[in-house]
Amino acid sequence: MLGIPLAVAGCLLAFWQLAQWRWDLWWRPVALIAAGYALQIIGHRHEGNDVGEWALIKRLLGRPYVAISPKYRSEQRQ
Repeated sequence: MLGIPLAVAGCLLAFWQLAQWRWDLWWRPVALIAAGYALQIIGHRHEGNDVGEWALIKRLLGRPYVAISPKYRSEQRQ
């Protein structure tokens, strides 16, 4: 719930800083994006599934991936 908004805020801040020509503050959007992705990875690990980008890359490479955590799958589908 917090990771995606932090990453989006980091991207918006990066565009705003570039428009203002503030190259000296590059670390602020980088920190927001890194914190957002770290929270997303922690949340997905806790749930037991792969992060969306990694699932897509694994799928394109033909590797196994977990889209929906096994603990949330219904018994009717198996």
